[in-house]
This record gives sequence, C-alpha cells and structure tokens, in this order.
Amino acid sequence: MVGLGAWSLVGAALIILLLPRSLEQCGHILLSAPIVRLGDQVTASCIINWNCSHLGTDWRVVWKLEPELHPRERRQHLPNGTLQSTITLPHLNHSRVLLSCCLHWGNSLQILDQAELQAGYPPTAPYNLSCIMNLTTNSLICQWEPGPNTHLSTSFTLKSFKSQDKCQTQKDSIPDCVPEVGQSHCSIPRKHLQLYQNMSIWVQARNALGTSASPKLCLAPMDVVKLEPPTLWALEPSPAVAPPQPGCLRLRWETWRPSLYIEQKCELRHQPRLGEAGWDLVSALPARTSQYELCGLLPSTAYTLQMRCTRWRLPGHWSEWSPSLELTTAQRAPIVRLDTWWRQRQLDPQTVTVQLFWKPIALEEDSGQIQGYLVSWRPSDQAGAEPTLCDTTELNCTFQLPSEAREVVLKAYNTAGTSHPTPVVFLESRGPPLGRLHTTARDPHSLWVGWEPPSPQPQGYVIEWGLSPPSPNGSPMTWRMEHNGSIAGTLLQENIRPFQLYEITVTPLYQDTKGPSQHIYAYSQEMAPSHGPELHLRHIGKTWAQLEWVPEAPELGKSPLTHYTIFWTNTQDQSFSTVLNASTHSFVLRGLEPSSLYHVQLMAASQVWAANSTSLTLMTLTLEESELHILLGLFGLLVLLICLCGAAQFCCRPSRKYSLWPSVPDPARSSLGSWVPTITAEDILQLPSLRDPSMPPITKITVLEEEEKKPGPWESNASSGPGSLSTLVQAYVLQGDPRVPSAQPQPQPGNSDQVLYVQVLGSPTGPGPGHYLRCDSTQPLLEGLSPSPKSYENLWFQTSSPGTPEPLVPHPEDDSIFEPLLDFPLLQGLRVSGAEGLGGF
Repeated sequence: MVGLGAWSLVGAALIILLLPRSLEQCGHILLSAPIVRLGDQVTASCIINWNCSHLGTDWRVVWKLEPELHPRERRQHLPNGTLQSTITLPHLNHSRVLLSCCLHWGNSLQILDQAELQAGYPPTAPYNLSCIMNLTTNSLICQWEPGPNTHLSTSFTLKSFKSQDKCQTQKDSIPDCVPEVGQSHCSIPRKHLQLYQNMSIWVQARNALGTSASPKLCLAPMDVVKLEPPTLWALEPSPAVAPPQPGCLRLRWETWRPSLYIEQKCELRHQPRLGEAGWDLVSALPARTSQYELCGLLPSTAYTLQMRCTRWRLPGHWSEWSPSLELTTAQRAPIVRLDTWWRQRQLDPQTVTVQLFWKPIALEEDSGQIQGYLVSWRPSDQAGAEPTLCDTTELNCTFQLPSEAREVVLKAYNTAGTSHPTPVVFLESRGPPLGRLHTTARDPHSLWVGWEPPSPQPQGYVIEWGLSPPSPNGSPMTWRMEHNGSIAGTLLQENIRPFQLYEITVTPLYQDTKGPSQHIYAYSQEMAPSHGPELHLRHIGKTWAQLEWVPEAPELGKSPLTHYTIFWTNTQDQSFSTVLNASTHSFVLRGLEPSSLYHVQLMAASQVWAANSTSLTLMTLTLEESELHILLGLFGLLVLLICLCGAAQFCCRPSRKYSLWPSVPDPARSSLGSWVPTITAEDILQLPSLRDPSMPPITKITVLEEEEKKPGPWESNASSGPGSLSTLVQAYVLQGDPRVPSAQPQPQPGNSDQVLYVQVLGSPTGPGPGHYLRCDSTQPLLEGLSPSPKSYENLWFQTSSPGTPEPLVPHPEDDSIFEPLLDFPLLQGLRVSGAEGLGGF
C-alpha cells in the first residue's frame, strides 16, 4: 500500500511538469494590427490546435489585458479542427500594453500566448529648423524642434542636397545625418559642403504610423557662419597719448584668428559693476579698427564691458558675448559747495583757537570723489603760496590763528584736482537776535526746533545740537546750515537718541555779520521713574492702617508723576485698589478685618511709564475682651429694640386696638356729626319737640370749669331742689339769633378755664335742623374724669313715665334755659344728677 501511494504521487508530479510544456504549443495569437492610433479599435484571435483535445471538456479561453480580465469572447470551430477565440477592444487607451490568451482549466489559469499592443500618433512635422556654420568645428550644425510626443519610437533624419539655383533642382546628394536618440541637432561635416553654394536642408520624422517632414531650408553655408567672440583688453597709457578725460575709458580687442580674413562689425555693451543698472549698448563701432574710447560715463566708477562681432556687409550670425572686462573711469576734480561753521576761543591776546566745521554739498550727479580737504591762510602782508593749516579727510579741523586774522580758505581735492576755493570769513556778532526759541519731541528719534524770525530777515541759520553734558568720547556736535532765511523751524533727525538731553543752539546769519546764538535744552523722549517711592506704615488699628511715603525728587529727563495707585490684598487673595492724586503723600486703608494680614504695594505712574515701590506687609490689631462684650451688648440691645418695635406695631394696628379697648375719638380732631353713638329704644327720652317754634333757639353751649369737689357722679342726690344740675357739669344756654354775630364771652374772674367747644347755628324761624361748628380747642371735654355712664345707669332719664312727658320749666332765678337736646351727641352720653330739677326731662 505504501508503494502504490508513492507511485501515485510521482505520477501526479510528472503530469504537472508535463502540462505547461504541452500547453505552450496548444495555441497562438493573431492581431489585426500590433500598432494602432491611440483610441482605435484592435481585434485579436487565439487559435487553439486540435492536439489540445486531451484537456477534456472542463476548460475555457480567457483573455487578459493586464491587469484586467476580459471574459467576453467569441468562439468558432474551424474546418481544420482548431478552435478560434476572438476578442475586440473598441478603444485602446494604453500606449504600450500586453495582451494574453489564457486557458482556465480546473482551478488554474494557464497562459497560452502573449502579444504586445502599441498605440500612439503619427509624427508631426519638425519646425524651427536653423543651421549655423561653425568655423571652429568646421561643420554645419542644424537644430530643430521635434514636436509633441507620439508615444511611439520616432526617428529623425537630416536630409540635404546641393543645388546651383535657388534649391529648385537637386544636383548632388549629401549623405543623411542621423542624430543620436533623444537629440534634435545634427552636424554635416565640411567635406560634404560647398561654402558658397546653395543647399536644401530639411528634417524627416518617421514612426510606425507615418512620416512627416519639416519645411525646406535653402542656404549657403557661409551665409550662416557664426564667428567666435573677440578678446577685450584695456588700452595701456602712453606718454605720447594724453590720459583719458574724466568719465572716459580706452580699450582694444583682438578678433579670432581663423576669422582674420573676414570683414566684421562689432557691438559693445557696458554697465556699472555695482548697483542695479542695466546694460547700455554701443553699436556700429568703426570697421577696420581694434581700439575705442568710451566716454559719457560716471567718473571714478568701475564698469563691466563685453563685445560681440558678426560679418559685415554679408549675412551672418552674431557671435557670443566676449568674456567680461572691468575698468574704472578716471576721476574729475570735485564739484561741490562747502557749507562752513566755526567756533573761536581766545587763547591769549595775540592768538585765537579756531575749530572749523564743513559739509560738502554735491552740485552735480557726478561731482567727483573727494579724497581730502585743505585749509590754508595767507597773511595780507605776505605774497606767494598759502601755508596749509589742515590737510585732513575729516569734516572738521582745529588750528590757531593770530587775533587779527579774519579769513581762511577751504578746498576739496582728489587725484584729478581741487574744487573751487571756499572763503571762510569769521563774522562778528552784530545782528539782531532770534525771537522765542522752542522745541518739541516728535518721536524718540527726532526733535522739532522752532523760533520767531527776527527783523530784518536773516539769510540763513546755523543749527547745532549735541548731548548735554557732552559724551566722554568727545564726539563733536552735529550741525546743519539752513540757507532759507524765511523758515521758522526745522526737524532734527540726525544723531538723535531717545531718553537723552540735548543742547540746541540756533544762530541767525546776515550779510557780513551774524546774530547772537540762542540755546535751549530738550529731551528726545522722557524716561519713566527709576523706582517708586518707599512705602511706610505710620499708624495701624484694628480695622484701619495709615500709610505714608516720600515722593521722589524731580529728575531731568524723567516724566513727572501724574498719580499713585495703592493695591492691597488679604490672605483670601481678595484685591483692592485706589487711585490717588500725585500731590497725595499718605492714605488710610479702612474697612480692614481685625487680626488680618495684608500685602500693600504703591505704584507711581507718569504719562510714559509706571514704577512699583517696595511691598509692605502689615497685620491689623486684635479686638480686646471688653470690646467684644460691648459689641455683644449692643447687638442684644438692637435685637430687643427690634422686638419692641414689632410688638408696638402689632398692638397699634386698628384691628388689634379695637379688640382690646374701646375707641374714644378726640373731639378736637374729628367731626362731631360723624361721632354719633347708636341709640337704642330704651335710651330715647320722651321730651318736648325741639322743633317747636315757641322755644327759643340754642346758640351756644359752654362747659365751665369744675367746681370744688362734690359727691361722685354715680351718687343720687334726692334732697336736691328742683332745677339743680350735677355738681360735675353745669351748662347754660344763651338765647339769641345765630345770624347776628355775637361777641365772644369774656373770661370772668375765677372762670379763666372756660373753653368754647362748639357753637350751634340755627335759624329761629327756619324749618331745617341746626348746624354744629367744631371748635379748634384741643382740651378734653371731661378732663380725664371717670368714663361716662352707660344708658342703663342714667336713672335720671327714667324718673318720668315715657308716656307722660313733663314740660321743662326754667328756673325763675337763672337766665339760662335748660332744654333737653336729643340730637346733640355730647349730651346723650352724659349722666346728670338732680333729675327733680329737670321736671319731665
């Protein structure tokens, strides 16, 4: 069993090894065209031979156009027993792709045959064909543009032939020139050329889809010759030849030796070596010459020069530009104006020390380079050369002169010469001074200085400025001359630094004299305070702390303080602050907590900056035990007061008040007509009608003062005679017409407490009821005696029978008439003793 299994494995392996070899001869691919235009249709057929029948029936043909499979194919059995599978690709969009015919058998895919498909475009005609006769290589070099990419292998060939006429007929052929792959130029050797004979030249492009050719070029090789550039040299100076003028250059050149027999013309271009100026071209240089003088340049300037040449009077190409040559133009004497200023100091009676300053002002764009300055002085009694006082490259010079010297001469010089001499006359100060001088700092690097022009108007001004005090390095003051005498100020921007004190001097200049100098000091920018004032604790309490500080002394160049800001913070990081005036030097912190720690800081601020002082830490005092007791007592009193106020408010409410005691209105503050108690049936007295016209009207009721002490109002007096009243209250009634004004009763001796409470007005004849007028008196009616008795306690009102009222009889000895008034409120609640005297009342 083991041997049989081994032989079966060997047989399977042999079948696998033999299967691919047998399938290679099973089929092949036929293409309609291996190379087509990009996007065209391609048809391919796969022919499967009859000897592949041992595969059985479980197989099929699959086409693969990498990397995709194309299962849609057409099968056809040919008469010779072969099987043909055909596939059509409608659009071939790949420039190069591999097409495979595969056999799908079982679970495997076997390639039967492969074919490469190519797609592209036919070549376009080359263009821009040009040729140059190079005498160095002695060959005709032609170049062209190949055109767009065809995606196919394209070959180019340079074709030409000789012709005696204008390239209309071909005389002798010239071998084709094939360039290397990827190149678009080719050279025809000199042996195949006739230099002065016309020849026709063109380029042919060819690939699998077609052929194209460029337009033909008809030329003679010498008509397209390109010379080599010349070599430039500087022309050496010669004693026999004058040196070049300022702004001029002299140069020469040598042509290429193989072109010595060719007549040429050249061009020269130049540009400054420094700067961004472009090239300037000098064309049409003289023929048959090899040197040239170039003028019109800037003096003392380095230039770069280049030259190129071509055939003259005959066609040809320009050569390349020659290697650069650098030359420098000659200098010219300085053309400048020198502005001068000076300072004099008397050294002794015969000698003065002069410090002279100057500034060169160029009068032309190419005014010449200055190499130095000369200061000379010639005494008036001497002739000949002027002795030199200074020869310097600086813009100032210090020298000594005799006291009588009034003028020196200043010149600028270089290798080309000197400038025009500038006389310096030491003027005396005899002119009018300037008006008010003032200055303003525009920014940290400039100062504006202004003045009031004097009269007459000066010819100019000299402005000087420098640090005050002068810097240790001894740098001179900066100065400037203004030649416009009508101006009233100028802006100084040179050598101005921020936070520095400058001394500015302005001097007016007149004809043959000058005015006195005016000085002013100014800061370009004020600085902030260097540090804030030191903070001190003066006094401290339990809830307050008094702080003080000493302000810093004013400093020059420091901006003045505008305000202070105090910041304090407690241990809970709660911050507080307040802003104080700059004149304040102390402050009290209030509202602090007892026995608490605080951090305090003072900030001094100006218009420019702000500076902080040193920090101060303080702790408030602790409350004493007695103070705690006082605070607790005050708190208890406050709580008690609140409770009392609440109780008073509760008791004084109308709803609560009437429920606790009866309401007794104040007659002096209320209307009598509105205060009428309720009258029950038992309280109604049967009295004669008060509307009886026979009864006299009652005009007044007066309550007299209390007599001496009598028995109580509730005690009955049975022995009292008829007509007598209670000892507590007596009343009398006056008769009269209420329409007649009556005089007020005068107080009688012993009756000074008599008070008028009410006046009753009524017409003796009118039918209507009377009217009561309230009195303005604030005295009580019953003067605080016992309260009035209730209706059931007034026994006097019940002595008579209700059905038989008795008429009221007046006392014959009294002028008063006692009449019961049932509608009078004050009398309804009164108990009157001595009912016997009232009769039927």
